[in-house]
Amino acid sequence: MNTSATIPFADAKYVNLRSFKRDGAAVDTPVWFAVVDDKVVIFTDGTSYKVKRIRRNPKVELARCDVRGGLKGPWLPGSCRPVESEPELIRRSYAALNEKYGLLMRLGTFFATLAGRVKRRLILEVTMDAAATAKAS
Repeated sequence: MNTSATIPFADAKYVNLRSFKRDGAAVDTPVWFAVVDDKVVIFTDGTSYKVKRIRRNPKVELARCDVRGGLKGPWLPGSCRPVESEPELIRRSYAALNEKYGLLMRLGTFFATLAGRVKRRLILEVTMDAAATAKAS
């Protein structure tokens, strides 16, 4: 499993991804994630509203959470971007997610492929705010 000294929640199973609507209201979504090159990578449906919010405003916050989104740690700020034209980073991101989540990730990919949803998948890359993560460590 990829771990990182600069990502305080790298060993967590889930993180809450907080993105922001046009009016500034926060929307929290528990997600699977992995760490690649000291950045957090998340996979999601590329047509989801969270992606639309992030394209409009890359400011995000992440916090350790449980499967239902119950917070288990402080919110940490970061900047998020969709990864679309970097095949090597996309490959490494899926490899890290497969390593971390194992059979569950592979089963999800299998069923998404059967349903035709795997083509809509998108990797999000989050660069954490160094000062905030240093305080949280």
